[in-house]
Parts: sequence; structure tokens; C-alpha cells
Amino acid sequence: MKVIGLIGGMSWESTATYYNLINQAVKERLGGLHSAECVLYSVDFAEVADLQRQGKWTKAAQLLAAAAQNVERAGADLVLICTNTMHKVADQIQAGIRVPLLHIVDVTAEKIKQAGIRRVGLLGTRFTMEDDFYRGRLTGQFGLEVITPESEDRETVHRIIYEELCLGNIRTESKARLAGIMGRLGERGAEGIILGCTELGLLSSAKDSRVRLFDTTHLHALAAVEYALTL
Repeated sequence: MKVIGLIGGMSWESTATYYNLINQAVKERLGGLHSAECVLYSVDFAEVADLQRQGKWTKAAQLLAAAAQNVERAGADLVLICTNTMHKVADQIQAGIRVPLLHIVDVTAEKIKQAGIRRVGLLGTRFTMEDDFYRGRLTGQFGLEVITPESEDRETVHRIIYEELCLGNIRTESKARLAGIMGRLGERGAEGIILGCTELGLLSSAKDSRVRLFDTTHLHALAAVEYALTL
């Protein structure tokens, strides 16, 4: 079994989901008392969020690259950034380590293509929905057409993520708002919707959408297990 390296804490709410999913999947695959061999470096999300707000992405990249190097030194054979937004600096992090970085966009896009879907809605933080690092990879490397919510809906999703989900607050009214946003993406032609924030799966599931949802947290975690158990 390869050792899975996790850069977490962004937020720790979804990092806990990663840990749970990875260990459950290893147990299901290997049975008995088996669990995952993994290394977790959990950062202080307040520091990362401040750098995001200030647009200090270079400094954020340095912070996470140092975390990745610590994970590698601890024995990790592959590294996951347990957040969608910070894949904005994935190339800088990969450049600082020798082991592979399992990119969340690539894992998600492959599943979307396997499902025969070409036009997909994208939900996430403002950075994920509006900057090119995520949409550009989906379109440029995988040929997908990406739809994002209208401006007011983008602000609502961003607020729910940072002011509620990252703090562990799951609100019924926000669940309804998110369902409405997903419905409008479907009306605009989205054949599937990416839950492109690792916290969004805490609020929404398949029953909340008329089109197929792609939960990046689940897909990323299970892809890591597949890698770790493949000789």
C-alpha cells in the first residue's frame, strides 16, 4: 500500500470527510482491520483565507509547498491538496516535491467524461468559479463546456462556504438556496454539476439536484485510494 499524503485544514470540516472516506474505502477493498497508510499536515485555515482575500497567492503557494514537503519527508508516495480553491497554486506545489500531486480537477473531469457529459455547471468559492485555473483546465485539457452561476448566485455560494460550511454550520435555508442555484444551472443546460468546493458535499447530495452531481471530495479521496492500492 502506498502512503497517501494529505494537505488539509482548508477547512478541517472537509478534511475530516477525506480521512473518513479514504479509510472506509481501504477497509472495503482489503477487509478486516485494514486502514489507510496516510500522513496529514493540517494548516491554519485563517492564515490561508487571509492570503486568499488579499490576493497573495505566491505566499499561499509557499505555505502549502512547505506543507507538501513535510508530508513528503514523512513518507507520502502521493500528495492531495484537500481543497479545490488552492489548486490555483497546484503547479507551484508540485514543483516543490518529487512525488506526484493528484489533481482534483483531473480526477473530476475524468468521471464527467466517463458519464458522457460535456456541459457542466461549476459551484465553488468565488476564486474557483471566476478565475481561470479551474475552468480553464476543464475546458482546455478535457474539452468540457463550463457554466457558472450568475453574479448574485456566485456571491451566495461563496458566502455559504466561508461563513457557514467552513464553520460547521449546516442550515436548511442555505440547502434550499443551493438547490435553487443548481436548478437554474440545469435550466441553462448543465447536464451535470461539479460540487467544486470540498465543503459543498456537507450541504448537498444527489437528491437535491435534477442533474447528476460530481462531489469532488468523494472523487478525490477515492482516486487516492485507487492509486495507493495499485502496485
